[in-house]
Amino acid sequence: MAAISANMVKELRELTGLGMMECKKALTETDGDMKAAEDLLRIKSGAKANKAAGRIAAEGVVGVFIAANSQSGALVEVNCETDFVAKNEDLIKFANDLAELIAAKNITDVQLLGETPLSGGETVEAMRKALIMKLGENISIRRCACHITDNQLASYLHGTKIGVMVDYKGGDEALGKDLAMHIAASKPMCVSKEQVSSEVLEHERQIFSAQAAESGKPAEIIEKMVDGRIAKYLAEVTLLGQPFVKDPDQTVEKLLAKKSATVNSFTMFVVGEGIEKKTENFAEEVKAQMGQTK
Repeated sequence: MAAISANMVKELRELTGLGMMECKKALTETDGDMKAAEDLLRIKSGAKANKAAGRIAAEGVVGVFIAANSQSGALVEVNCETDFVAKNEDLIKFANDLAELIAAKNITDVQLLGETPLSGGETVEAMRKALIMKLGENISIRRCACHITDNQLASYLHGTKIGVMVDYKGGDEALGKDLAMHIAASKPMCVSKEQVSSEVLEHERQIFSAQAAESGKPAEIIEKMVDGRIAKYLAEVTLLGQPFVKDPDQTVEKLLAKKSATVNSFTMFVVGEGIEKKTENFAEEVKAQMGQTK
């Protein structure tokens, strides 16, 4: 049986919002399988699916750029080791310069970006290495996205940790800004329910079916319960189905209809999303160093 560490329990608590003992028991029952433990807790407690995009697990910044005509723009995530360096003006400028370069050259590949010259003539990779020397930390370019559209683009940057770019048609600049801010706050998975993959829906249906089965109700009632939960899930994870953050009495879909506007697509980067942050144990580190000096 796999050893269940305190860090594993902590991670599962962050994913589900449930208690320490519940999480430890679930990990024990699933032999340390984090995903299986999360599913088990969702079945037993009715907990919602986690929103990993809301967890910042590494340091860095998001760079954002939109051209003057609002029809080309880009996002880029640049990672570093500490929050202190993430606040460094040189790193922030590097990320913003990269975003402008990505939009100008329509770059979608990080490796190609590294080979591309900046305005000063040196390549992005050379500049990255120079920053490593100057700041004393590993600096990496994790991902980038470029939007080229016949419609219009809007962006929102929450500090330097969450960046959003939305491609929309109709309405005005204020609507675009509101949409980008809403996406940053509510973190939808996609624009509409049609864009939710069949694999994701099937997984959620299995979870909801297992939850409903514990009620002991007849099969036909369980089927209706599951259909209702699927509909609620789709409203929670799609932009159009979510209540608008500035006016929760109306959905984003209704807001867009009032403005005669539509959303084509969006990109959201959250710094460190999906990266496990290294945890330091100072006491163990000191013990190790003492052992090395004997």
